[in-house]
Amino acid sequence: MTSLHEPLNRTLGDKTAKVLAEALDLHTVGDLMRHYPRRYATRGELTDLAGLVEGEQVTVMAEVSRVSKRTMRNRRGSMLEVVVTDGRGRLTLTFFHQPAWHERRLVPGRRGLFAGKVSAYRGQRQLAHPDYQMFPAEEGADQERARAFAEELIPVYPASEKIASWKIAQCVGIVLDQLGDVPDALPPRLRSDHRLVGLREAYELVHRPVDGTDIGKARKRLKWDEAFVLQVALARRRLEAATLPARARPRAAGALLDAFDAALPFALTEGQRDVGEVIAADLASTHPMHRLLQGDVGAGKTLVALRAMLQVVDAGGQAVLLAPTEVLAQQHHRSISAMLGPLARGGQLDGAEHATRTALLTGSQGAAARREALLDAASGAAGIVVGTHALLQEHVAFADLGLVVVDEQHRFGVEQRDALREKAVEGRPHVLVMTATPIPRTVAMTVYGDLDVVALTQVPAGRAPVSTHVVPAQDKPHFLARAWDRIREEVAQGRQAYVVCPRIGGSGEDNGEEQGSAAPGPDEEGADAARRPPLAVLDVAAELAEGPLSGLRVRALHGRLVPDEKDSVMRAFAAGEVDVLVATTVIEVGVDVPNASVMAIMDADRFGVSQLHQLRGRIGRGGLPGLCLLVTDAVEGAPSRERLAAVAATTDGFQLSRVDLEQRREGDVLGDAQSGRRSSLRMLTLLRDEELIREAREEAVAFVEADPGLASHPPLAEALEDLLTEDRAEYLEKT
Repeated sequence: MTSLHEPLNRTLGDKTAKVLAEALDLHTVGDLMRHYPRRYATRGELTDLAGLVEGEQVTVMAEVSRVSKRTMRNRRGSMLEVVVTDGRGRLTLTFFHQPAWHERRLVPGRRGLFAGKVSAYRGQRQLAHPDYQMFPAEEGADQERARAFAEELIPVYPASEKIASWKIAQCVGIVLDQLGDVPDALPPRLRSDHRLVGLREAYELVHRPVDGTDIGKARKRLKWDEAFVLQVALARRRLEAATLPARARPRAAGALLDAFDAALPFALTEGQRDVGEVIAADLASTHPMHRLLQGDVGAGKTLVALRAMLQVVDAGGQAVLLAPTEVLAQQHHRSISAMLGPLARGGQLDGAEHATRTALLTGSQGAAARREALLDAASGAAGIVVGTHALLQEHVAFADLGLVVVDEQHRFGVEQRDALREKAVEGRPHVLVMTATPIPRTVAMTVYGDLDVVALTQVPAGRAPVSTHVVPAQDKPHFLARAWDRIREEVAQGRQAYVVCPRIGGSGEDNGEEQGSAAPGPDEEGADAARRPPLAVLDVAAELAEGPLSGLRVRALHGRLVPDEKDSVMRAFAAGEVDVLVATTVIEVGVDVPNASVMAIMDADRFGVSQLHQLRGRIGRGGLPGLCLLVTDAVEGAPSRERLAAVAATTDGFQLSRVDLEQRREGDVLGDAQSGRRSSLRMLTLLRDEELIREAREEAVAFVEADPGLASHPPLAEALEDLLTEDRAEYLEKT
């Protein structure tokens, strides 16, 4: 009998084990057992051949329709052409070697599995020299036996060019036949309460099911494995974090925060007050806060964060606001300084009684301004320091760092956030991360329980509605002409407009931080490598100024401008001296120009859902109804058009985060992948399994509280050790 930790070469031989390792990163029996089927097929269910995409590696089930052999023109020998069908579409298989051998096996009327890469030849889709497995011919005329044969489930595995699905199934069968009892990570009571089969039985049912009931039992059990073990890891981390020291920063009466609240020209929303109280209580704790402030665009997150920073300053500490771009850092610094007024002019003649200073630190500052900011941070003169990645450098020091605020947290890696947190002198600083539309990994971490979440769902008074429309520029060019007319109409009423492009253009390389971070590739249904480059700011600005927007004051803003020029353009736009700002995504977050009422996003299909929602949040901020135009060349019915339609249908960031998740998946909740393919979770999916995840969290919290060391159930401790490789354990510690 073999065990889950047994190397595959001992069971399958060196040659097969090497292929599995190189092609699929499978090394042990446990790895192979957790390489679950992607789907299940039956012999009576043929693959829809019309849905095949050129360049894909596929495994299809089809019936041989026609076989023909012909002499090759350019080289000696003959080739075999086999046409297979699903009853509607057709696919050609071509064989250049041993045609006679293949001809004997590929008999018209027989069905089988065919695997290879889809290519095109003279307009016809084909598989060149595919691997295949033919089903045995049905024996006898017994209808019951024939029906059972047709309905038998065939697992279809994630495969590669080096090893086909059915060969993986053969390997799985060999290993299963030799697999003994396996340690079960789920405690017996939990299995009993939730009616879960044992782990050994689950492997048998998922790989060799008789019917759909077997598959359901196996999947339920294996999802519980992933959810529970992960939740135990997170519960233990939370328990350990509760013992870490942090300096308490309780609210001080009659100090800076009270003075700020008294000077506010408007009343806080109920949501802002409630969230503020939660964060204030966290800051007063002797254990570090690690909280996600989730609020839709325009909900007032920055104000909530500023009040938290002022509480820390009142308690003798400093607060840092980390922003992803220089434009946003400058905007935050200006807006915070403006909101504080005399309270931000500590040590100056016109400073208020409890005033502090606000410092700005970015990578492209002049030497004198940089020295002053560094000195204010190190001496403690600046209670609030705003900056970009420049804050992470080793020589940046603080007198008493008490709070780290991270804006748009998905734009920073864990290592970067950790580097800033290490600058605290006494214990760990409190951490507040903010986002308007969570990217999928953030949503996943939220539901999986790694973050303490607080949400702002109430939009402050004065925010106007924003209507969003898709403009199909290629299908209906007159729609684009009408879009430019609408911009002219808004400007004629004294308002301003944004035009957003995916790249900068011109000579030199584009600034990477401003590209569409979630920009999808070409649409699945047929865009190819020849797809035109994304529209560029410099090109579009020139075309608009000379064409449909001639006579208007058009300026360009992008990351390649020197900081002073960027700041000058942004100030001119904010002052109403620019009618139309053509920009990259430097204006994605934080930019606040209340007079801007319309935005056209060019090549909108090249941006992700989160970015589109963030960009749209730049308009409708001053009581003027907003208009957002999503300009695209994507054809109707394309996945990207469906994504744009979803953005146009709602302004609810919480709902859009689910759309984003459906598009991009959760990412690896135990690694730094932001989305997609690298996931330690093979069965569990966020949108379908929310209730199961919540139940697993409750079970895990109760189990860890009763037995933090997991001494009562060694198989769980072993499963946790397998899950938390050294790098993942370090990742959890840092997050």
